[in-house]
Amino acid sequence: MSGVVSITTTKRRRYLWCAWWTGEPTRTPFRKPDAFSGGAKSLEEARKQAERAASQPLREIEAVWARAWIRVQAGQPPWVEKKERTRQEEPPPQDSRQKRRRFIPSIAEPNVCPFEVLGLPKTASPDDIRRAFRRLALETHPDQGGNAAAFIRVTWARDEATLRAKRA
Repeated sequence: MSGVVSITTTKRRRYLWCAWWTGEPTRTPFRKPDAFSGGAKSLEEARKQAERAASQPLREIEAVWARAWIRVQAGQPPWVEKKERTRQEEPPPQDSRQKRRRFIPSIAEPNVCPFEVLGLPKTASPDDIRRAFRRLALETHPDQGGNAAAFIRVTWARDEATLRAKRA
């Protein structure tokens, strides 16, 4: 039986190799490699290191085996089980124009002035807007016992008022 080697890249852009020469790797139960190392700078260097460890030429197999060994070393199962997505779980397709639009919640009607939501005059400075937002955020933030919709509205008012103040 000839040996096999599986080579994959690591997060640090090095090459990890796993070699099996006493038997082929098995999926269930996962058969750990006879030798492995992860510091090679090139694919060829990784292959040479593996062949030196096995003292024989090795046939290269898929990188999934080396990635499975990385997961085992991290205390995870060797194989990731992918669950199939149902139609309900699929995100709705987004138009590229929708991604660029600013978020305006449905509770912010177009006739509402953001300065009124913050309780400020239309001539308020950015510092006044920031202070008013912080005061209202403490009252409306869900983590502080407030209403999420009210907090979204206050956040929208701050963003809109800040834009208008910068334009003026």
